[in-house]
Amino acid sequence: MAYRVVVAGATGNVGREMLNILAERRFPVSEMAALASRASLGTEVGFGDRTVKTRDLETFDFSGWDIALFAVGADATGKHAPRAAGAGCRVIDNSSLYRQDPDVPLIVPEVNPGAIHSGSDRGIIANPNCSTAQMVVALKPLHDRAKIRRVVVSTYQSVSGAGKEGMDELWTQTRGIYVPGQEREPTKFQKQIAFNVIPHIDVFMEDGTTREEWKMVAETKKILDPSIRLTATCVRVPVFVGHSEALNIEFEDFLDEDEARDILRQAPGILVIDKREEGGYITPVECVGEYATYISRIRQDPTVESGLNLWCVSDNLRKGAALNAVQIAELLGREVLRKG
Repeated sequence: MAYRVVVAGATGNVGREMLNILAERRFPVSEMAALASRASLGTEVGFGDRTVKTRDLETFDFSGWDIALFAVGADATGKHAPRAAGAGCRVIDNSSLYRQDPDVPLIVPEVNPGAIHSGSDRGIIANPNCSTAQMVVALKPLHDRAKIRRVVVSTYQSVSGAGKEGMDELWTQTRGIYVPGQEREPTKFQKQIAFNVIPHIDVFMEDGTTREEWKMVAETKKILDPSIRLTATCVRVPVFVGHSEALNIEFEDFLDEDEARDILRQAPGILVIDKREEGGYITPVECVGEYATYISRIRQDPTVESGLNLWCVSDNLRKGAALNAVQIAELLGREVLRKG
């Protein structure tokens, strides 16, 4: 069975990746519509071995289309996602708008595929935050074995998480450091990002956490287990693509590091690269363009009775956004549309 598929936001970083991954994974597409704002109208985007001209999101008629992958901001999503769903087109949304809506499933297919049958069937499924997606893929198989009590996570998030503007700012600031007269002040980020790290992603909340940190807590509880206690510190780093996370996990039951390594090796969506030698771990540069969530540096935490530390790396434009959305589309095709 083939589907009529829409990608909204097709000219952005995530939208282009959605098109690439749909083609790479040979998702059964009978017809493709690439949507963009009027400013990008008519732009050609690649889809496999062909190009597709973008159409106007504002005026597009979703009637008769099966699945729409949304990679636009929350404002545009709030306007057009209900319109698409109302026309019978299933929406997979990459924005933060619906993630905490109790009637909208929030899905990572390796973690909670059954949630696709939950909610009030509003025709919308939410894609989690990029930093949450890779983390819960790593936590799920360990939680199944030893039940996670508490997680402390520090993230090292690439500038592509802030879109093309973030990538451009890192590039121009780096060039400006070396080329006299081309210095650039921050416009996208709060401080200089070139050769620097910024412990501030999204806006500050009343308790001193940032909204990015809050998202990781709230989304993990919704996707994995509401009883897990989690605290996060989210940091923007001068890396173009690839998010990294240092995870400290405390369990209710003891879990040996060797058993944890074996569990993770067998888990879906994970590749373990963990050798205790020079270079025996994965860095963001090495994960770019890959589907997997990589795990390294697995070791016991001797400061608690049942604790582990590990290093988690993934291509945020892929697993953190576009790949997860396509995996949801695959799940939707198998579990809902084909049966319905």
